[in-house]
Amino acid sequence: MLRTFDEGREPARAGRAWISTVVAAAVAVCIHAVPALAQDGRPFTIDDALSVRTHALEGLSPNGRWAAVTVRTHEDRLNVDHFRFGDPTYVAPSREELLLLDTGSGELTPLIEGRVQVGGVSWSPDGDRLAWLRWDDEAQHLEVWSASDGRVRRVALDDGRSIASNSDLEWAPDGGWLVQLRAPGWAETSRAAYVEMSEGPIVVHDGSEPFLDWERVRNLGDLSIPVHVTPDGEVRDLLPEGEWGGFTFSDDGAVLTAVGTRPLETVYEGNDGTEWRMLRVDFATLDTLQLVEPSTDRPRPTWAPDGRRWAWADDGDVFVRSVDGDAADNLTEDHREPVSATDTTRIRYAVQRWSPDGRRLLLSSQRGWHLVDATGGTPELIYALDDEARENGPRMNVAGWSPDGDEIYVATSERDRWHRGLAVLDPEAGTLQTLRADENLYSSWTLSDDGSTWVFRMSDGDRPDELYAAGPGLSEVRRLTDLNPWLNEVALTRSELVAYLDVDGEKQYGILYYPIDYREGERYPLVAEVYEEFFDNGFNHRMNLVASQGWFGFRPSVDLEEGFPGEAWMKGVTTGINTLIDRGMVDGERLGIHGTSYGGYAVNLLVTQTDRFAAAINISGKVNIISFLGDSEKITTRNYRAAESGQDRIGATLWEQPQKYLAHTAVLYADRIETPLLLLSGEGDWNVPATNQREMYYALRRLEKEVVWVNYMRAGHGAGRAGTVEDFHDHWTRILAWYRDHFDEAAARVTEEAGG
Repeated sequence: MLRTFDEGREPARAGRAWISTVVAAAVAVCIHAVPALAQDGRPFTIDDALSVRTHALEGLSPNGRWAAVTVRTHEDRLNVDHFRFGDPTYVAPSREELLLLDTGSGELTPLIEGRVQVGGVSWSPDGDRLAWLRWDDEAQHLEVWSASDGRVRRVALDDGRSIASNSDLEWAPDGGWLVQLRAPGWAETSRAAYVEMSEGPIVVHDGSEPFLDWERVRNLGDLSIPVHVTPDGEVRDLLPEGEWGGFTFSDDGAVLTAVGTRPLETVYEGNDGTEWRMLRVDFATLDTLQLVEPSTDRPRPTWAPDGRRWAWADDGDVFVRSVDGDAADNLTEDHREPVSATDTTRIRYAVQRWSPDGRRLLLSSQRGWHLVDATGGTPELIYALDDEARENGPRMNVAGWSPDGDEIYVATSERDRWHRGLAVLDPEAGTLQTLRADENLYSSWTLSDDGSTWVFRMSDGDRPDELYAAGPGLSEVRRLTDLNPWLNEVALTRSELVAYLDVDGEKQYGILYYPIDYREGERYPLVAEVYEEFFDNGFNHRMNLVASQGWFGFRPSVDLEEGFPGEAWMKGVTTGINTLIDRGMVDGERLGIHGTSYGGYAVNLLVTQTDRFAAAINISGKVNIISFLGDSEKITTRNYRAAESGQDRIGATLWEQPQKYLAHTAVLYADRIETPLLLLSGEGDWNVPATNQREMYYALRRLEKEVVWVNYMRAGHGAGRAGTVEDFHDHWTRILAWYRDHFDEAAARVTEEAGG
């Protein structure tokens, strides 16, 4: 049965002044009319960082009239109980506003009052209803908004089982839904397994068992029962309890396909620890047919619009199969000739997407983009890309396909400057025409099913992005939102893309953020935030806090080499800073550096190799890669995989290349550190436990070096940024004070040495 929300007689109008004042002015504003940098405004504050509202486009109705939008702040993501990570029954808080956006007028209407926790937001195929899953009062609920009466209703299931907190939500062709339920007793069993591992009182880990114990507990969270829910709330089981996903309905509603997984054992290399299969379910009789036999090869289907055929690539070939067929057709096996006369490598094809009518497939290869008939034939090269274009030309990603199939839309971004936008590819002529390209930052290009409306996100690269709409061909662009009008009174940083050469002579790029009081010809302190690669700008509250102090912020890129990743930051970060010093912009005596997680690890390695920084901060970064292998037990094999074949890039096991692990363990070289070091950690960090950073604190204290360790007892990965509001304030207050104090000391030292 359906019951109406008490507050849901119709979507409540926004209670805040910002909603009532957004629309009229915003719609009239040209896409370029973003406010200029308010150098005379007040500085950006820690409270501002918590309050900036950001949005996500959850879905666009098929006719393009309505967009479902969620809006949140950083504060909405705080207060997580990090100590319950790994508990299958725990749902971390993540609040947001759920809004309905009229793409014509820009009017924003809350679908539910206040901040709520929702997921799976999805439009019905006819666009008349919007459904979502809402976590409320420790339970998951299915809720539906109807355009006909503007009401939000909760669907009451005629079943005592609960909707899984990680359930998918799919519209069924009959107007109902597919969701996943928990089996009776699941919560009690899963919670007991977690408590046994986390509280004991006696915990036994047996290496002869097929799974690491925390992986066994984690797998419980993936168990569910896919069911069909009718509009009246009647429930029908579709498949038995298991690990299911990848649901696709045929457009006639006759067939459902699902991908099933079965964990086999804990593995440290490759993907042989999981068995995959794909089933066809007759929606009327519930008879099942195995479409893909169980194996350790994961199916990666790209579905045709009819939901009856799927395509996939395997070892350079592209295959198509129907749910009604027994075998797949190889579309490309007779067309795998050498790439060129000088490159004898065989062409390798990959699937990009199906045409709207399902008759053709867009493929990519080393030669460019191709169209091929879904029933077979020679792939037609419609847009050629030579070596130069692939390596140095704009990055290109398919953003949409016109309903008539005549135009393919491509998001573009140049590789050596901020020049980004949307282009249209004519498949018949093979020409690419730019619709919009400039220095603005674009994302979330979304075309309505009928091709009438584009909705996308845009920013000048410094302010938070806003939603815009346009007609076919990006005609009649109009701004829809203004989520943070109060920022017009705040002095924000402005960004610049900086090119420089690293020690090896390779070109790198970094993003420079200007002090809010910048005056050309003066030198300013600089704070570098390090990780791996940076290129695109965009609003960044961390760099705004730095710039508000009258300092440059800098996010330099590095080139990480497997086996020797620790060299990268010395080669790339320092040369990037040198470039700015040579430009007369930066005071080389007042340099700071920090990073989070992998970036914190980078900071600790870097300060063992140079003493040029006045202050450094490691936020949730490991300092001992050897002991780290046995840390983070709740994420099981991640740390071994990260070192051997993942982000840490050691490229070998500890026993194959022990010297490389030693070389990348910063605590072993603590005696070389001359830079004052601030360590920030979260006691509930399941990723990089605080105990790992503690090793550096005790080492530097023993060596009588300047070090401070702050452990946030309510926080997780990211230290105070991942704790409470109070933790967030303390985190940033300490960071800024750490830099300020040591920059002042450096300036005083320079003055003293100059005899001042």
